[in-house]
Amino acid sequence: MFDWDDLRIFLAVARARKVAPAARTLGIDATTIGRRLTRLASGLGAPLFETIGGERQLTPRGEALFAHAETIESAALAAMGEIGGDARSLSGQVRLSVAEGFASWVLAPALPAFHRANPDIRVDLVTASGFLNPSKREADMAVMLARPRTGRLVAVKLGDYALGLYAARAYLADHPAPAQIEDLTAHSLIGYVPEFIYAPELDYLGEIGSGLEARLRSTSINVQHRMIAAGAGIGVLPAFIADRDPALVPLLPDTATIRRSFWLVTHSDVRRLARIEAVAAWLKACVAALG
Repeated sequence: MFDWDDLRIFLAVARARKVAPAARTLGIDATTIGRRLTRLASGLGAPLFETIGGERQLTPRGEALFAHAETIESAALAAMGEIGGDARSLSGQVRLSVAEGFASWVLAPALPAFHRANPDIRVDLVTASGFLNPSKREADMAVMLARPRTGRLVAVKLGDYALGLYAARAYLADHPAPAQIEDLTAHSLIGYVPEFIYAPELDYLGEIGSGLEARLRSTSINVQHRMIAAGAGIGVLPAFIADRDPALVPLLPDTATIRRSFWLVTHSDVRRLARIEAVAAWLKACVAALG
């Protein structure tokens, strides 16, 4: 007999590419997952995975099953939402993956008003390094720096924002302000740890000038802000962070301004839920307020 629940396990492993994280997501042990996958493959008469570099990669037959399984999953979620009234209810949990700086400086101050208007929507703001992937069901929504090209996702551009070079007034009191990009090599620069840049859009110094390297580095934009504000050196910050700090001064605005975009990414299965639409509208208003 074919067990429909085996498809749920198959999808989790296909998305995680490893058994252990799939087991944690599903709340069942790895041995059970292995047994259920073997049963599914045996019942279908085809291998579904091959192990490459320690990861479970889908075989051609597995790829075909994955497409059908996602369709079945989508239909099941739509049915539960419609019959249970979930699709029209402004209640329930929304897990939102978002960059730390945007969450801290833009969303967190605006969240109390959203909560007052929608008290039954539980919002999880996840700011772990890197973005959770809606296509793998790690999050319901994500605000990303680039439009994804794969997955059952709907991507909408929220808007653009500016970044620039900044230094503290205290730092400039002891160091001459750079008059051109080449002058930056004489200053202590602050930026990301290159090995931990999880999106190419975060390589700010490399875009401003070839060969520029940070001497003081952090994986956190908030830590970088605090180092710059404390007078440790010059660094790139989003304007929505730096312009709110009176201790900071913009540098080389005509030659060192960077533009980036925020993209709202939602899994296609949940985008029509009322709570998802409410959070999406709130995010659009937050970005529009940046100007």
